[in-house]
Amino acid sequence: MPANRIGFAGGITLAQLKIMQEVITLAVFVPFAMFFMHQPFKLDYVWAGLCLVGAVYFIFRS
Repeated sequence: MPANRIGFAGGITLAQLKIMQEVITLAVFVPFAMFFMHQPFKLDYVWAGLCLVGAVYFIFRS
């Protein structure tokens, strides 16, 4: 993927790129599921978001 090549060439590690991909996917999918697919909000969305916040913290520290 061009974005991975550009990001990797720019100094972002592959692990950081993967975590960024997951965060963006969840940020897009949850509102889509709720508003366009009429799915009810679930507490699981909150837990998944908190897990990703933790992943972002651990992968981007240092």
